[in-house]
Amino acid sequence: MRVLRTPADRFAALPDFAYQLRCVDVGGLQIGYVEAGRSDCEAVLLLHGEPSWSFLYRRVMAVLAGAGLHAIAPDLVGFGRSDKPAEMGDHTYERQVEWIRRFAFDGLGLRGLTLVGQDWGGLIGLRLVFERNNLSAWPGASQDAPARSGPRGVPGTSGPAG
Repeated sequence: MRVLRTPADRFAALPDFAYQLRCVDVGGLQIGYVEAGRSDCEAVLLLHGEPSWSFLYRRVMAVLAGAGLHAIAPDLVGFGRSDKPAEMGDHTYERQVEWIRRFAFDGLGLRGLTLVGQDWGGLIGLRLVFERNNLSAWPGASQDAPARSGPRGVPGTSGPAG
């Protein structure tokens, strides 16, 4: 698989994004991610959609970390600071699910966690929830939805309906 990588200088001096880049190898591809909070705290995996990347969650991460959670925001393969397969045929839903599965469970060793997904990140994350019984997913809130408590009562997040 031919892989492209965006030069690091393209990500210099981004506002409100002082998070250190970390990477996990998933079968020869690098998944870039950022994190906030202590790694021994309950994990929250933040999965973005199209056409975004982990920058989307830059402010949410600080709130989650301040609430005693470990916020982890990877860039999906093909986005942000992760590797980008050059051929369109290399980008499939099944591969994205497998890459995130390897990232979260093999690379980071996560077991129980809460998933937050936006757009394609929601579809990828929900697939992982259905495959494992130790994960939670919180449905996203729109501007019109009333705010509810999410993981451990984090203000401004949405929790399960009912």
